[in-house]
Amino acid sequence: MTRLCFPSKRPQGAGLRFGPAGRRARRSSRREDDGTLPEPLSGFNPLPGKLLAAVFALLLLASAVPAQPLLEGAPRRVRFIPQWSPQAQFAGYYAAKDKGFYAKRGLDVEMLKGGPDDPASEALAEGEADFASMFLSNGLILRSRGIPVVNVAQIVRRSALMLVAKKSSGILAPEDLDGRRVSLWPEFSAQPLAFFRRFDLDVGTVRQGYTLNLFLMDGVDAASAMWYNEYHAILNSGVNADELTAFFLADYGFNFPEDGIYCPESLVRDNPELVRDFVQASLQGWRYVFDHPEEALDMVMKRVLEANLPTNRVHQKWMLERMRDIVEPPDSQAPLGRLSEEEYEFVAAELLKNGIVTATVPYKVFYDPEPAAP
Repeated sequence: MTRLCFPSKRPQGAGLRFGPAGRRARRSSRREDDGTLPEPLSGFNPLPGKLLAAVFALLLLASAVPAQPLLEGAPRRVRFIPQWSPQAQFAGYYAAKDKGFYAKRGLDVEMLKGGPDDPASEALAEGEADFASMFLSNGLILRSRGIPVVNVAQIVRRSALMLVAKKSSGILAPEDLDGRRVSLWPEFSAQPLAFFRRFDLDVGTVRQGYTLNLFLMDGVDAASAMWYNEYHAILNSGVNADELTAFFLADYGFNFPEDGIYCPESLVRDNPELVRDFVQASLQGWRYVFDHPEEALDMVMKRVLEANLPTNRVHQKWMLERMRDIVEPPDSQAPLGRLSEEEYEFVAAELLKNGIVTATVPYKVFYDPEPAAP
């Protein structure tokens, strides 16, 4: 059984190639699992931090043209990548595009394909996207590796990430995961890894993809799930809630804010008006979908059908309702888009303490409040 480890570097020759050619190779291979889990956001460590930062700067220069108008008065073209496939998790961005909120601000937004085969963090780091939706922990990991990204709007204020096990497997408490096989998404593994360390668990890890088939067929003892998505899918598969042990990571001290809008630091510095326009139109889209949920579901289902994804309107409605719970939690008075210093410092400290990152930057370097300000 493969055991969880935290190497500072991927062994030479192991894993996947990165850069544009590497991404093409990943798409063609669809990341066949070798039974091991790379460190969070794997693929950035093979280059030293200073060299990687220099490469990133060159990529940004090479990719700056798409975010600029071709002619005076022409729409400014930008590329946005969500961290997953089309679903209600990104309904606000769909509304911003379909209702013309981006266009009214002079933006022509191309929405790229995200997901486990096309991680948003890698697309942003490699200059393939101008904006990305990512977890706060992912942004901190990129910064720790010398990649200067900035949070320009915090959308999700509460964590919905969880680990799920069947009670029939004998897993009732965190300690019962010791020696078991758990599937994780590499892009969203920071919280589970910190959870394992807190309880000193020796866990075998398996790369998790789009589906939960491996978990449902007892190929792993526990799996990653989002409360608004995979957990509901498990229930819809015929498994009752009382047959499951659900470890909500927020309940164990890992209530990390999740989805936020990120872009390169250079874009904030060189084109703050574009950044503000993108953020303001996106926030307008989120407010619109919560006020018009049925119309929002029409937008979501249009994209789901185009992508030929195995879901339905009932599931997407559940997701949209849960998204509102974590985007606008009743116990938070913070305005949409705001990341507080307290939230940032808490997540940064937890990642440092658990060895997920080796360094952090000051809050005012990591987060720019201007794009989301009224």
